[in-house]
Amino acid sequence: MSIHISAAPGDIAPFVLLPGDPLRARHVAETYFDAPVCVNETRGMSGFTGTFGGKAVSIQGSGMGVPSIAIYATELVREYGVRTLIRVGTCGAFQPDMSIGDVILAQAACTDSNVNQLRFGGRDFAPCADFGLLQQAWQAARDRDMNVRVGPVLTSDTFYQDDEDPWGIWQRHGVLAIEMESTALYTIAAAHGARALSILTVSDLIATGEQASSEQRQTAFMNMVELALSLL
Repeated sequence: MSIHISAAPGDIAPFVLLPGDPLRARHVAETYFDAPVCVNETRGMSGFTGTFGGKAVSIQGSGMGVPSIAIYATELVREYGVRTLIRVGTCGAFQPDMSIGDVILAQAACTDSNVNQLRFGGRDFAPCADFGLLQQAWQAARDRDMNVRVGPVLTSDTFYQDDEDPWGIWQRHGVLAIEMESTALYTIAAAHGARALSILTVSDLIATGEQASSEQRQTAFMNMVELALSLL
């Protein structure tokens, strides 16, 4: 048991999916896992363990933002020996040739957060995905005829922005999309010798303001979860 996860030792599988929403964690476990068991309800951030295709798998809600996912990722690798962490979430696309429902495999994570500046004493660190997971997910997505892109994303501490054009510089430098967690996930995995990958679906187009419907979000999310589970 850790501070924020009440699971007993051995209750969490070495392979963990990390959606932000604990209700999504419950839905995925009940939909895809065989014999799912709730292993965490601390602070309402549900976690479940079961099997998929005969292999042990867990899913744990991570909350929103760098500080929240950093807590869960750190405790999972330190206290429970998790070796593979897959973020499954949504993002807002920067690039004009992208569409609602596209899948992004985050190769690296830029950020406007100061968390790594603090960690590295003012020096820069380049948080990257595990290449093996990235390659495997790319091939699996192509086999499923998904519209998949690989490239850098921006992890931001800010959801609402007052500036007129806060994201233009990122778009011009080829960053694909904005989200709120991958920098922390990749950094913590690197620090503990674990593997990590963020699989994201485009729910918003930043340039036009177009947003996915609730039905589109749900369909895209479940497709993304199936892709993540194929990495087992």
